[in-house]
Amino acid sequence: MTDQEQKKLGQTLWNIADQLRGAMNADDFRDYMLAFLFLRYLSDNYESAAAKELGPDYPALGADDRRAPLLAWYAANAADVATFETQMRRKVHYVIRPEHLWTSIVEMARVQNGDLLDTLQKGMKFIEEESFHSTFKGLFSEINLSSEKLGKTLPDRNAALCKIITEIAKGLRQFSTNSDTLGDAYEYLIGQFAAGSGKKAGEFYTPQLVSDILSQIVALDSQDPTQGKRHHIDSLLDFACGSGSLILNVRSQMGPRGIGKIYGQEKNITTYNLARMNMLLHGVKDSEFEIFHGDTLTNEWDLLRETNPARMPRFDAVVANPPFSYRWDPSGSMSDDVRFKNYGLAPKSAADFAFLLHGFHFLKDDGVMAIILPHGVLFRGGAEERIRTKLLKDGHIDTVIGLPANLFYSTGIPVCILVLKKCKKPDDVLFINAAEHFVRGKRQNSLGDGKNGQPDHIGKIVSTYQHRHEEPRYSRRVPMSEIADEKNGYSLNISRYVSTAQAEVEIDLAAVHASLVEIDKRSRQATTRHNGFLKELGLPPLPS
Repeated sequence: MTDQEQKKLGQTLWNIADQLRGAMNADDFRDYMLAFLFLRYLSDNYESAAAKELGPDYPALGADDRRAPLLAWYAANAADVATFETQMRRKVHYVIRPEHLWTSIVEMARVQNGDLLDTLQKGMKFIEEESFHSTFKGLFSEINLSSEKLGKTLPDRNAALCKIITEIAKGLRQFSTNSDTLGDAYEYLIGQFAAGSGKKAGEFYTPQLVSDILSQIVALDSQDPTQGKRHHIDSLLDFACGSGSLILNVRSQMGPRGIGKIYGQEKNITTYNLARMNMLLHGVKDSEFEIFHGDTLTNEWDLLRETNPARMPRFDAVVANPPFSYRWDPSGSMSDDVRFKNYGLAPKSAADFAFLLHGFHFLKDDGVMAIILPHGVLFRGGAEERIRTKLLKDGHIDTVIGLPANLFYSTGIPVCILVLKKCKKPDDVLFINAAEHFVRGKRQNSLGDGKNGQPDHIGKIVSTYQHRHEEPRYSRRVPMSEIADEKNGYSLNISRYVSTAQAEVEIDLAAVHASLVEIDKRSRQATTRHNGFLKELGLPPLPS
């Protein structure tokens, strides 16, 4: 499927969502829409694998028989079902019962079957508790099929679900879909719902083109980016993963086999479930990722609370887009927390450096971390100045990238990307001022990616980082001695080091004077000649 067709599919599904949700809040309808798209993916993938597994025994039903073929096979081979499901768990890591497959659900919706709602509830419960080797408890916890938002009575809710499912199936039928296509459509819808949610969207979505910068940076060789893309990332962490789009972008850069295991953490229950669905929908097996629901700042994840240095998890790459200037209330004991004790606690008014230090603590010595933060972390004083100074003195801040304003749904402020390393080679900091390089949009600005005649802002940023290029008014390698001097005092304010101001053009006054004299001379000659014509015509001359 081409990029154009993928975009058309996403727009088709978005139009269906926009038409069907009625008075329902967009965030609420999002959960239904994305859950059904997820069920469609799981079902298609499962039925395709089942057809390969059963070979000629896979039922070929007539054109008028709209049942899922596996329904017929289960009915005729009851004694072999357990063996078949065991084999399917080995092949695709999960099982879906025939009555819960998307094909079966769509047929129930088509005939307005009164048991649709009950069947969906049982199917979702089975997926959460029994489908996978690792249980996905609560995966559909935000999908309330009994909600009065769908209808006041059970028949009303059942009828609403029939209509929604029928329209989604009709929209998908227009396209030749596969897992990659459905994954892209899922991402598109997440982005559209994020745009419609305004500031709330900052909790779960990083704009794709901003995500591209971080993912391309961490995909490069961490110690010598000029060597190009690294061959493998053993472990990847996003400790504020939202819907998971950022870590999936890194996976896309590295290829499906380019990452050993993906780890994510998310505090919001709805977006935590979105992230788990998003992983599976993009073909990441349940054994290849681990997403934890809990608070990053209080470090609720047992995996990361390991105190034995030999067993403490360390990650090759860390990426994150945490909430900007999040207010937190660190307890007194947190000053002794291993993540913060060497640097101090971030202020209560802005947890930006707390998030940064959390991720940095779990970074491998030869790893790389890229994090999106508000510009204030570059120059604010107090506790943040002390943390920033310590990171600089220890040689951990590698690159500072300034991005344009109004790129995010959650805020219009300009933001920056900090690239950190525990063992970096250059004794300088690379500053990239890309704040004026963007494509203006009606609601949000965006970064050009070189497609459809756009400038390649992303490619330029990544190439500048990779080769540490210096360019007037765009990028500069600044020695630590300059950052540490009395004038700058460990400030990372980009404009101190890379000015975008245009140099004033020098004016040659002697040349300007000579030009004016020549103009005056020609003017006088022209006036004299014109007055000669006027005299011949008997008209008064022009005033001199």
